[in-house]
Amino acid sequence: MNDNSAPDKRYEEATFAGGCFWCMVTPFEEMPGIIRVVSGYTGGHVKSPTYEEVCSETTGHAEAVQITFDPELMPYEKLLDIFWQQIDPTDPGGQFYDRGSSYRTAIFYANEEQREKAERSKQELAESGRFDRPIVTVIEPLAEFYPAEDYHQDYHKKNPLRYRMYRKGSGRDEFISRHWNTSKDKEKLRSKLTELQFEVTQNNATEPPFRNEFWDHHEDGIYVDIVSGEPLFSSLDKYDSGCGWPSFTKPLGKGSIKEKDDFSHYMIRTEVRSREADSHLGHVFPDGPTETGGLRYCINSAALRFIPKEDLEKEGYGQFLSLFEGK
Repeated sequence: MNDNSAPDKRYEEATFAGGCFWCMVTPFEEMPGIIRVVSGYTGGHVKSPTYEEVCSETTGHAEAVQITFDPELMPYEKLLDIFWQQIDPTDPGGQFYDRGSSYRTAIFYANEEQREKAERSKQELAESGRFDRPIVTVIEPLAEFYPAEDYHQDYHKKNPLRYRMYRKGSGRDEFISRHWNTSKDKEKLRSKLTELQFEVTQNNATEPPFRNEFWDHHEDGIYVDIVSGEPLFSSLDKYDSGCGWPSFTKPLGKGSIKEKDDFSHYMIRTEVRSREADSHLGHVFPDGPTETGGLRYCINSAALRFIPKEDLEKEGYGQFLSLFEGK
């Protein structure tokens, strides 16, 4: 999301350097609680540097993104989790194809609370055994942040083909795929999920219609990812489509899901996956109610956990209580 409205006292800012800033916008934008993401430069000694100056490696700046967020909807800890999953935190000389200190990785903290959370998350990553080399990403106080030139803002939207080619060619996507959501991660999930939940979310299976938990469920509340707890859908957008699976007219937030072309079973469909855990959820079809936009999100019950309205606060989803005011 890129909103130029005036700052709100409820909002906070997080600043991360993760190599090319073009690639550090999309993981955060459109997530719940994200107000805007700005590409820019920080950590150097030259005032108002240009892109060419930063790339010359003479200013001390790093390419970075500054994220304005609502901590009630998007905790800083979750932003840190997303950040770590976009970078190679063991590389001191740049990121992937891009070399030099301007492409270094760093967390720039705005206050002591952010510093403590960043240090703790770094330590947890180091102790996880996910990487076989030391974590070298630095954590340092935020210096002045300078927004980059206009043509760098929302680059992925202005130049989508070049952006996709750049990401793939740089090696970033291949590295992320190799180190996250690995077979080792999936084995840990086996002990937490039922066999059906595992097969649906991890292996793209489909549960039987009319014989699943939520197809005929009408209680007020929200549905979250069974793997990560990420909020996905609301009962307010659920309707009976007659298909035998839970059907929704829209997700709780566009940023909570991602769509992918699916050519399996000799069909052309659009798969729906959760953004945070990359769980297979189901598919979206253009045959939903026209008065609500015409979409039908056909979702497997096994990919969901239901949080009743009365339990939202207790379960940590109190921010969604306002959806049910008057009900």
